[in-house]
Amino acid sequence: MNKAIFAAGCFWHIQEIYDSLKGVIKTSVGYTGGNTVDPTYEEVCNGGSNHSEAIEVLFDEKIISYEDLLNQFWTIHDPTTLNRQGPDIGTQYRSAIYYTNNSQKIIAEESRIKMNIDKFKGGIVTEITQASTFYFAEEYHQNYNKKMKEQYGIS
Repeated sequence: MNKAIFAAGCFWHIQEIYDSLKGVIKTSVGYTGGNTVDPTYEEVCNGGSNHSEAIEVLFDEKIISYEDLLNQFWTIHDPTTLNRQGPDIGTQYRSAIYYTNNSQKIIAEESRIKMNIDKFKGGIVTEITQASTFYFAEEYHQNYNKKMKEQYGIS
């Protein structure tokens, strides 16, 4: 099992998308890339912690590759907007790839170059940074969209 960490705006949305991919074993939402130990949602939203809302993806590389996860990453948000995704504004909504090893770093950098040329015409602002501590978000944030759909009977 391998691990990938991405930030692409509100973590509720991206968790639901990654959960739907064959080969993804488990996802968790949380905070990473900042300077506060064990931050709360409120601290992250206030911008003082410098963490991003992120998702940790555990995946089986025999079924889905890191490249496939990156391809999904580029399609689920706008990597050309700095610290913003839709109506969500702030550094916690930045576009970021947090690599867990040198191979992921190389693959992510190559992917960003390719997408910058092929799709985003040089406008990508996505940061590629070595993964630091991933702090799991509060339980009520985990699988939030799924919980809301179940609560309100939405399919």
